[in-house]
Amino acid sequence: MEIYLIRHTTPLVTKGMIYGRRDVPLADSFLEEKEEMLKQLPPAIEAVYSSPSSRCTQLAAAISTVYTTDAALQELNFGDWEGQTWDTVDRVASDAWMNDFVRLSPPNGETMLEMEQRIFQFWKGLLQQPFGTVAVVTHGGVIRIILAHYRAVLLKDAFSIPVRMAGVFRLSVSSL
Repeated sequence: MEIYLIRHTTPLVTKGMIYGRRDVPLADSFLEEKEEMLKQLPPAIEAVYSSPSSRCTQLAAAISTVYTTDAALQELNFGDWEGQTWDTVDRVASDAWMNDFVRLSPPNGETMLEMEQRIFQFWKGLLQQPFGTVAVVTHGGVIRIILAHYRAVLLKDAFSIPVRMAGVFRLSVSSL
């Protein structure tokens, strides 16, 4: 199966804002970024999956009028920190989380391990589908976790993988 992992376009947010699962609007660069992204896809995509976030579904709709949303493709749940900026969250708590985000969660959020589990539950199901070419429109964190798995990068180092807005990654996958 050929899978195209696609990150949503640039959101319109305050610099440093923790938006995670928040439904935020897209920046004015959406149309330009969308057109550049579409040039990187093959003409025949058999199925499109998307995070339910509107910043992803708008891009999924540009690929195909028919797409499936799946909550497993949502960004990390930052819990009580969502909507705040990094300089306004409790410094002690955010430092502790940054030192072990794999096993620690923001207050009322989720750990990277929990996120990884839900992503790969979706991924296992996807790989059982009869499709040849699939697009998955999602978030930077989701893409990093998938790429880390296939590149044998430790989960704690997943953020070292660059994933730009509207970035496209092609994977040829036969198994998890």
